[in-house]
Amino acid sequence: MKKYYFMFSEGSRINQILCAVSINFLLFCYGASIGWMSPMTLLLQSDNSPKGTPLSITEISWMASIAYLVAMVFEFIIAYMGEAVGRKITLIFLSASSVVCWILKLSSMEVWAFILARAMVGVTMSGVYVICPLYTKEISEDRIRGFLGTLLIFFQTSGNLFLYIIGDLLSYNTVLWICFAMPAVHILVILLMPESPSYLLKKGKNDEALKVMAWLRCRPMKDAALKQELDMIIKEQKADSESSQFALKAILIYISVQDKVLFRAFRIAVLVSLAREVCGACPVLNFAGEIFSLSSEGGGLAVLSSNQQAMVLGAVQVCGAMLASSVVELTGRKPLFIVTAVVSGLSMCLLASWFLARELGVTLPAWIPVTTLCLTIFCDASGIQPVSVVIMSEMFSYKYRGTVMAASMTLASVAAFLQMRFFKPLANAMGIHVSFYFFGAVCLTAALYVILGTPGDET
Repeated sequence: MKKYYFMFSEGSRINQILCAVSINFLLFCYGASIGWMSPMTLLLQSDNSPKGTPLSITEISWMASIAYLVAMVFEFIIAYMGEAVGRKITLIFLSASSVVCWILKLSSMEVWAFILARAMVGVTMSGVYVICPLYTKEISEDRIRGFLGTLLIFFQTSGNLFLYIIGDLLSYNTVLWICFAMPAVHILVILLMPESPSYLLKKGKNDEALKVMAWLRCRPMKDAALKQELDMIIKEQKADSESSQFALKAILIYISVQDKVLFRAFRIAVLVSLAREVCGACPVLNFAGEIFSLSSEGGGLAVLSSNQQAMVLGAVQVCGAMLASSVVELTGRKPLFIVTAVVSGLSMCLLASWFLARELGVTLPAWIPVTTLCLTIFCDASGIQPVSVVIMSEMFSYKYRGTVMAASMTLASVAAFLQMRFFKPLANAMGIHVSFYFFGAVCLTAALYVILGTPGDET
């Protein structure tokens, strides 16, 4: 039979990698939209604001937090879309939402346009951690699923770093045009990618699913391994066909009584997701420039500007994500999460102590803020984030996978909204050290829970 459905050597994994990279490029676009807040917060609050007048703390806080508020609403909508119209169409919708975000910013300098644009980021945010890992998991074979599953963190962190760099080097409008072009290109790329074989099988399109699987696995359609893999997917779907894909009630009530193991897995997924959002990385990435500006007032590293220090932070984050993709299969989920959570927690507490000492008039080494924040972000990217995402896609069957991801992400979005909305006001009112002590406590508590509450390598 002619090798019509693949271009590379038989059995090659290159098509799976190409597809996963195409899927997760949306995370690069999303990372850029999150990273935009860091350099632009300093600019928009300065006397040189492109708006003409500096934005207030309240306006900036709403810009930073509104995305998480919108994400709460759209989590289950996007999860439902993924099942109703497919992973591919839903991914295109998420990219289109990102395009609208940048069009709004290019069209108006009014505060309402900024806030509405950030709300559109929330639509994208609601789906990237649901559809992208789900889509990636369903096109990947077991041997490289963990590696491909960590790509989303690598792409998001790379997007953050990319925006930190261009935000410091290029003009305000040039940055907006670049950010507009990226999701627009992503839409065109995804149009060329296949739908998930699992989704095609669910819709009864078995022949098309076989064709897609042959392309993904770089094997002829008559290969016995392909039929075996598809049969396993069909068997799983049939076993799960008794109740709705989105029966959250089944998880919270039915399985809590009749399936203790599944309910425990759900609880672990939710708590780990909450830990990921409330570990401090979110406000640090959004307000990195401002945090470094505050630390510089107390004798921080004067060699680098606040934005340049944020670039260092972004580079460290990318390195952490690269490490995750290399070691996640070697170390296991549980040890990787525990080590990174402990180091992150201790780093946050040390940073909080540095800010507290500064307020008390005690001089501590100027390298502490940069070092501790780099450690925190490195740990977040190398362990806390990828482990939390990978376990949600691996611990649950087809029946519950989308529901669990949507439910855990909704709760995480609530927590993220609250911390982003009140981080700056509380830091100004009570001292920034209080916030970092809280983040440190969350990380250490999460590590303790995983040590005591999960057997073996359950995470």
